[in-house]
Amino acid sequence: MFPVNPIKEEALRIRMSQLDIKETDIEETFVRSSGKGGQHVNKTSTCVKLRHIPTGIEVKCQRDRSQSLNRYYARVQLCDMIENSIKGDKSTQALKIAKIRKQKDRRRRRSTLIQ
Repeated sequence: MFPVNPIKEEALRIRMSQLDIKETDIEETFVRSSGKGGQHVNKTSTCVKLRHIPTGIEVKCQRDRSQSLNRYYARVQLCDMIENSIKGDKSTQALKIAKIRKQKDRRRRRSTLIQ
């Protein structure tokens, strides 16, 4: 379905089933992209807009010039947003942010000790 590695595609399907996201619950529309890309971007609708009907969460993705890759990336982004709304501070994205924050705090403390 998507032009990515079959392992990544299967991982996305598993993640969507774990979060109870069905393809029938997703409303997908295609919009003209903006930004770099020149004539190709102006002629084709490569930007993907997804709306998860039960939660009302909307995602817009124009990461790549390929519509099919943007469909994959938009679904990954939708899974992230739904996971954040369900799990809150326990979601993978929140844990990554907390890890980066701790690293920055450590670096800041180390740099003030050296000076």
